[in-house]
Amino acid sequence: VQLQASGGGLVQPGGSLRLSCTASGSTNSVNSMGWYRQAPGAKRELVAGAATSGSTNSADSVKGRFTVSRDNTKNTVNLQMNRLKPEDTAVYYCYYNDYRGTSWGQGTLVTVSS
Repeated sequence: VQLQASGGGLVQPGGSLRLSCTASGSTNSVNSMGWYRQAPGAKRELVAGAATSGSTNSADSVKGRFTVSRDNTKNTVNLQMNRLKPEDTAVYYCYYNDYRGTSWGQGTLVTVSS
C-alpha cells in the first residue's frame, strides 16, 4: 500500500490547515487510516484515526480542534486542524493499517508560528 499525503505548511496560531492522504495499491476493505505526528525530540504520537467501520479516535490534546474524516470509496483520510497552537508543530505522518500491518506516508511538516 502506498500513501500520498498533501497539505501542511506554515500557519499562525489560531489558524487552520487541512491534511489529506490517499492510499493506493493493494488495500483491504477493512482498514483504518489516520495521522501520527512527531515533534523534534519527541516520540511519534497518535493524532487521530478513522476506521472503515466509521469509528474514530483522537488524542486528548486535539479533541475539539481537529476532526478526522474519511472517504472509503476513495481510500482517503482527511484531518481538519482548527485553532492550531505552536505545540501542534510537528511532522505529520499518514498511516494505513489492516490485518497485514501498517504502511506510512512520507510525512508533511506543519509549523504553527507567528
